[in-house]
Amino acid sequence: MANSKGRRRRFGAIRRLPSGRYQARYPGPDGVMRPAPLTFETTADADDWLAEKQTEIRRGEWRDPEAGAVGFRAYADKWVDERELAPLTRDLYRYLLDKHLTAFTDLDLDEITAPRVREWRAERLRITGAKTITAKAYRLLKAIMETAVDDELIQRNPCRIKGAGKEKAAERPIATVAQVDALANAVGMRWRLMVYLGAYGPMRPEELAGLRRQDVDVDNLRIRVRLAEPERMDGRRVHGDTKSEAGTRTVILPAFLRRELRWHLESYAEPGPNGLIFVGEKGAPFRRSTFGRKWRRAREIVGMPEVFRFYDLRHTGHTLSTRSGATLKDTMVRAGQSSEKAALVYQHSDEERQEEVAAGLDATVRKARAEVAKKAADKPSGTNLARDT
Repeated sequence: MANSKGRRRRFGAIRRLPSGRYQARYPGPDGVMRPAPLTFETTADADDWLAEKQTEIRRGEWRDPEAGAVGFRAYADKWVDERELAPLTRDLYRYLLDKHLTAFTDLDLDEITAPRVREWRAERLRITGAKTITAKAYRLLKAIMETAVDDELIQRNPCRIKGAGKEKAAERPIATVAQVDALANAVGMRWRLMVYLGAYGPMRPEELAGLRRQDVDVDNLRIRVRLAEPERMDGRRVHGDTKSEAGTRTVILPAFLRRELRWHLESYAEPGPNGLIFVGEKGAPFRRSTFGRKWRRAREIVGMPEVFRFYDLRHTGHTLSTRSGATLKDTMVRAGQSSEKAALVYQHSDEERQEEVAAGLDATVRKARAEVAKKAADKPSGTNLARDT
């Protein structure tokens, strides 16, 4: 068949349909004839479309239109399975797919368009108001779709909303020394050391869960953090390494914690070098749900806001360490934090400097406790929250 200019067409074919419109077909690089996804009003329009397809093939830009006909959920599940992820990260991705990315479950990859992504995000924010979890879900969706681009299943990533994957976390609250003491008293004798180590260690909950007797040197006030045992959504604990290489560290404690540490080891820790430091009333490793109830109750007794999490004790420890003279690098080493950017910017912090930080923290807490005790003594009806050290 000749084209509109009178020349015989060398690529593809055009035929007139009973409706009067025209259908275009072309041979892909694999030799398979493929029809255009739409019909045309004139042969000139059909001819222009075929010319575009021929150009795509010559430039190596052609994509099989059926390649994207892969179910999103099946592809996403495979994407998660193929990656070496930490158990908690894997749990998070499954949760996001099950709860927050369900709008794409029944779609093929090539059906997920930029407008659909924008609509999904706007709806999630409108319904839930959860900016943080929506940002996490968006980042996961973007990563999955980027791999689909690499696999040549789609031509372009539909996740193109600037800043949509950034989490703008609110400034975390910090506690005073008196409030930390009050929380330690209110949470109960078995768990008070956990509060103190969370604040003045400062250690992550999963690091506290992994502590053994062999990791604790009471005489020299040192705790060796070498394991992390986070709790998964199904309640099972995962035994593994710390969150990062910097997480494996030796924490030097302030001197006022010596008596707390010794007393807890004598009263509650499991026996033997490999005995757990923190166990529940029935001798089992502490559960997040069980401790969470005690923490919420203690927070209520002390009058702390609901937004104050156990993890905010770490922020409290950072702040107090800085006030006692620690540099940012000192607090990073102490808390087991690391990043490439920090490695280039921050100075070295050795063990001697960490001892100075611990001593400064000791002095800061003792001074604050003394002030609380003095105020309480001046008021006959007052309550002294600080313990003798």
